[in-house]
Amino acid sequence: MLFYFSIVLVYSFVGFLLEVVYAILRRHPQRARKCFLFFPLCPVYGLSAAAILALPDRVHSQPVLLFVAGALLATVVEYAVALFYEQGVGVRFWDYSQQPGNLRGRICPFYTLLWGSLTLLIYYGLHPTLLLLLERLPQELLLFLFPCLAADGLLSLWLLHRTGSVNCLAWYQPERKTAM
Repeated sequence: MLFYFSIVLVYSFVGFLLEVVYAILRRHPQRARKCFLFFPLCPVYGLSAAAILALPDRVHSQPVLLFVAGALLATVVEYAVALFYEQGVGVRFWDYSQQPGNLRGRICPFYTLLWGSLTLLIYYGLHPTLLLLLERLPQELLLFLFPCLAADGLLSLWLLHRTGSVNCLAWYQPERKTAM
């Protein structure tokens, strides 16, 4: 159980880093790309990674099958997370409605292909090294982080529901250049 918690935690952080880099490269005005108030995490990445890593070994051993399974599984997770935030909390973290083939702005074929590519990159590239680090994480640290993350998650959900805006999670303000 703690192993999958560590997977969700670490890959949610990796996803946060990917989102920040993506926002910078795209020059997107919203640089705060997290779903928690304090922890810099994007749970859709962590939940997707845990689901993909739980696939049978025969899927992991075949790159084409892993690409397809990872793309579909992560897309299902992305849709479910979007649905949860929209209908359960009243906020929207992403909107693909301008993308061709989108399904209610929650998922689209372009990002499904990216999920498949990311699955291969992570599983064959990052995961073997990350697994060594995850195995060395002290169980006590994970037992400490679990209630901290749960408290942050509940506070974040409450703030999101109360404000109806993802901007409530940006507890810092980026520096603004002022004209002199």
